[in-house]
Order: sequence, then structure tokens, then C-alpha cells
Amino acid sequence: MLFNIPNILTVSRIVAIPIVVIFLYIGGEWGNWLAFSAYTYACITDFFDGYLARAWHQQSAFGRFLDPIADKLLVAGVLLMLVGAHTITAYHVLPAAIILCREILVSGLREFLAEARVSMPVSLLAKWKTTIQMLALGFLIVGVVGPDFGPYGPIGPVSTLEIGLFGLWAAALITIITGYDYLCSGLRHISEADRGNSGG
Repeated sequence: MLFNIPNILTVSRIVAIPIVVIFLYIGGEWGNWLAFSAYTYACITDFFDGYLARAWHQQSAFGRFLDPIADKLLVAGVLLMLVGAHTITAYHVLPAAIILCREILVSGLREFLAEARVSMPVSLLAKWKTTIQMLALGFLIVGVVGPDFGPYGPIGPVSTLEIGLFGLWAAALITIITGYDYLCSGLRHISEADRGNSGG
């Protein structure tokens, strides 16, 4: 079960992360588009590894362990490189920081709850957050070398970079909501665990 197709896809997603980082570091038109290609592959495998594991009944402890790590490494690596490349600048760094802090918070909560044998299911809103976040990061990776969208008029078209920044703020807003929900759920279980230990 260790080397089934879903797990191989998960591992390949981790392998794609340094490729995304390297091309973002190179920058320019070719660098950005190649980084976007590797990032798109990582996003596609993120969907298919879980889908195939459930459909083929090949879910494993290795996959459950590695999948969230791959997701967080991808998000963190891309955000840090986009800030370092000055694609995300000024006050737009704030939503990036919110997203990173939320990932750390949820990881800590999941680790504690796993020890307490309590699962923390992913909510529908969290899935929307992930989708918007993935799309926003894709637009930001392409950045200034991407096309403009929308009609030409008094307001003018919207650039790829602007769409990415808007999506980043939207993802950060949903991140705050879902992070708060996860925190409340985690604190409730922590409180129950403390009361149980006191009673014992």
C-alpha cells in the first residue's frame, strides 16, 4: 500500500515544490510560466491523490500523513517566494501572513487532536478557501507576464496580478473564519481533556 498510485502522486507533488521554487527564483516570462506549469501539476495531483485513494479503497496511514504536509509545503513555499520576488508587496503581505499563520495553527490543532483520537473534518467553507487560494496563487505565480482580462473602457482591464491579489485577500478572509472555527473546536476538546485529567 505504500507505493500505490495515490501515494506516488502525493510524493510527486512534494517533488514539484522545489521545481516551482526554482522557476520562481529564475523569474521572467519563461520562469513564471514554467513555475505555473509545475504548480498546476501539484494542484491537479492534490485532487487526484485523495479522489483515487477513496475510489480505489487505497487510503493509507502514509497518505494521510504526507498529504497535508505536501499541501502546506506547497502553499508556504509559493507564498515565501512570491514575497521574496516582490510579487506580493506592501500591505498585500498581510493576507499572506494570515494564511501562513492559519496553516501553522491548524497543524498544531490537528496534531493535538490526533493524540486525543479526535478527528477534525474539513468544512465546506475550508474547501472553498483552498480552491480560491489555489487559484489566487496560480495567478500570482504568472504575475506581470500574464494577460489582462475584462473589457477595455474607463476602468480598463484587470491584470493577472490584480486578480491574484484580490483572490489572496478573499482567501485570507475565509481563512480567518475557518481558522476561528477550528480554534474554537480545538479549544473545546482541550478544555474537555483538561477536565478529564483533573477528574482523574
